[in-house]
Amino acid sequence: MIPQIFLFIFLESNQTLKNSFKPNNISAHSMMISKARQLFFLLSFTCSLHFARPLRQDTLLQGEQLKAGDSLTSASGKFALSFIKYDNSNNNNNNSTYLGIWFDYGTTWIANRNIPIRNDSGVLTIDQFGNLKILYNNLQSGNSTSSIVLYSVEKTTNTSAVLLDTGNFVLGEMNQNGSIKRDFLWQSFDDPTDILLPGMKLGFNNRTGKSWSLTSWRSHYVPASGSFTLSLHPNFTDELVIWWRDDIIWTSGQFGNLFLASLDQLNFTYVSNENETYFSCQAGVNYLTPCLNLGSYGALTASGLSPGYSCLSGSNESDFFQSGCQLPRPPQCRISKRDNDTTFMPEGNKHGYMSSEGFKFEQNETRSLVDCWNRCINDCSCVAYSYEDKDGNRSECEIWSNGTAKFVETGSGQDGRNIYFIQEAGSHDSGGSHDSGGSHDSDSKNRRKKTWLIAAVGGPIAVAIPLIFYLWRKFKAKVDQKMKQNKLLKEIGAHAISSTSYGNGRKHRKKSNTSHEMLRFRFESIVSATDNFSAANKLGEGGYGPVYKGTLPEGQQIAIKRLSKSSGQGLVEFKNEAVLIAKLQHTNLVRLLGFCIEREERILVYEYLSNKSLDFYIFDSTRKDFLDWKKRFRIIEGIAQGLLYLHKYSRLKVIHRDLKASNILLDNEMNPKISDFGLAKIFGGQGSEENTNRVVGTYGYMSPEYAMSGVVSIKTDVFSFGVLVLEIVSSKKNYSRYGSDRPLNLIGYAWQLWKEGRVSELIDPMLNESCTRNEVLRCIHIGLLCAQDQATDRPTMLDVVSFLSSETIQLAEPKQPAFFINTVLEEPQIASSRPEIFSLNTVSVSTIDGR
Repeated sequence: MIPQIFLFIFLESNQTLKNSFKPNNISAHSMMISKARQLFFLLSFTCSLHFARPLRQDTLLQGEQLKAGDSLTSASGKFALSFIKYDNSNNNNNNSTYLGIWFDYGTTWIANRNIPIRNDSGVLTIDQFGNLKILYNNLQSGNSTSSIVLYSVEKTTNTSAVLLDTGNFVLGEMNQNGSIKRDFLWQSFDDPTDILLPGMKLGFNNRTGKSWSLTSWRSHYVPASGSFTLSLHPNFTDELVIWWRDDIIWTSGQFGNLFLASLDQLNFTYVSNENETYFSCQAGVNYLTPCLNLGSYGALTASGLSPGYSCLSGSNESDFFQSGCQLPRPPQCRISKRDNDTTFMPEGNKHGYMSSEGFKFEQNETRSLVDCWNRCINDCSCVAYSYEDKDGNRSECEIWSNGTAKFVETGSGQDGRNIYFIQEAGSHDSGGSHDSGGSHDSDSKNRRKKTWLIAAVGGPIAVAIPLIFYLWRKFKAKVDQKMKQNKLLKEIGAHAISSTSYGNGRKHRKKSNTSHEMLRFRFESIVSATDNFSAANKLGEGGYGPVYKGTLPEGQQIAIKRLSKSSGQGLVEFKNEAVLIAKLQHTNLVRLLGFCIEREERILVYEYLSNKSLDFYIFDSTRKDFLDWKKRFRIIEGIAQGLLYLHKYSRLKVIHRDLKASNILLDNEMNPKISDFGLAKIFGGQGSEENTNRVVGTYGYMSPEYAMSGVVSIKTDVFSFGVLVLEIVSSKKNYSRYGSDRPLNLIGYAWQLWKEGRVSELIDPMLNESCTRNEVLRCIHIGLLCAQDQATDRPTMLDVVSFLSSETIQLAEPKQPAFFINTVLEEPQIASSRPEIFSLNTVSVSTIDGR
């Protein structure tokens, strides 16, 4: 009886909400919508708990199943995880089930927001291998069993999942005492939906490319991904921004002047270091759990608090938000000549139907009601629109032009749907039976007669001219794009050793006197090799974009680097990287196999290196044992040989500028290969040093003269090599606190031990059994020589190779290196007044300029 009463209350409140919703006051109604959604999930969650298993528990063990009607509850009872089923209010035949985390103020996380389950068959389980997944009966595939994998382990593991009191659902390996290890394999906090909880992050992982952002719901009753996203600014990482599809419509301002400062009950912090850049918050004692909520209409609010932030609200000052908004300007036809203000704010919705069909947009073009509204606004002939959620992951937007259909009002609760009308400023609708123009007064009819008379004469011409202009612009854009692509192909082909094509499982090779050919791949072959860029083949993601593993028809494995549309890099960077690597052929440099430029895709194809990068091993407490001293010394020698080739023996003098452990890849025999030349600098002729206004790279590996003054030379890479050698010998990161007297970074710590005659303490203890002590100490000596403060004191890479190959060469006494004292963070962010320093992390972008 209790669930039926709750359901009745919700339906009544939801009907009132639907009758009152008007998009022209989106911010004002977004709070009402948010409250209704919260009320609904509170009632839904109460219903689910009514049928839940009686014993409270927070852990799902391997082999157990969480079914519909069951729930996990955090230790304090604050959060619960369960399957929730509800009806789409626009389609009562659509029952969608979602696995979510709830608390007394609403939902905080949805696991399958874009893959709703159409029945009660959903089961959350941890299989025998340790994988966390949702199983369900797929009605569209003959009722076969399908799965949604939340996390897949690399090897069979004894795992369990726990719902923590923070609202974080985590998967981890089990300790012998039955507890879960603190180093989680997976956590729901890494895949947030529309709610930011204390402890969550908004930002990105500089090493893995993983990003944390909030994405709105499609509507107040459909949790599928909507049109708005809250994330860090792509260029100024100490600002928050709201995206509307592909456009930034709101910015918070830089941290310190941040809008969040007005929410005095929240404590927001900003962290930026080599590993991560993110915002996080902590709630006050008297504050409800969520910090931020991104509404389905782009309104950003702190749950239960004001102010709210929205770029689509009315003019009421209580709906504050205008500061920081950058909405796309509407077409001129929607601007009032009288007050130079927009005239396109919707009058509101009427329930009924149109006498004929309008123009329908594809689902991916109109993800939410606001998208549909925007489509109508940007079509000067549009006077009405309608948006419907067909089910949990499909929607439909339909618009009508002036005079194309009649509107018949049926009233709430009867057949029909919500139709929204666009009206001129100052006009008002009186209800009843309408055409798609909206007004019925006599003046409007007279104006309409004159309009039809003019349209009968000038209509064909008026339609033909913009149509011709549109077609001409579209044709010209295609021609320009084709010309750019052909020019790019020509430039790459001219610099490459051999330009050829590859596709459809066959090779077409031009005759060449060299075995090194750069191939031109067809996009179809890339799609086939990566299984349509499947998540299972994704190796990682950086500032350039995602990297995938692929397999060619003859079995050769490749690594595919795909330029992301959101990347700051463009055609010039793509061309320069392709041209540069094509000119470089050395056993210690990663080899470029080819490229693909089709369908606006920019793809580079490299040889696949199965053993990942150097940092994967030396900074991991268990994997570092795999690298004994013999392997580490061979890696140091290989890196030195690769740099020597770049600086002296290649066709171009190249400064890498971003040498670090994550950019050293390892082949099957653990031989090193230098990768990622996106920030490289090319010198021609006799040039060996240059001042640049754009300082990019990774702080901690950057030489002092480059970081402070922008001076680039071969000694820039030498400094980075010195840091890398010290990391390889010690298995320690340059960023970390070392020493008891004062927190030094690795270089400073090594220098202190050197002066005190205790430098052997820097050696990783696991190397004691496999190393030749004098050889290791000599490498530390070389590393300190390379990391000296003054560039003129550092050796060249030719000197370094000689030092490594011959123990008879007497090494000079090192002078003080460049290091810092870490007094704030373990990995401090850059502190510089240079305005041209845009970013100092792995997602930096630079243009390679030949000199």
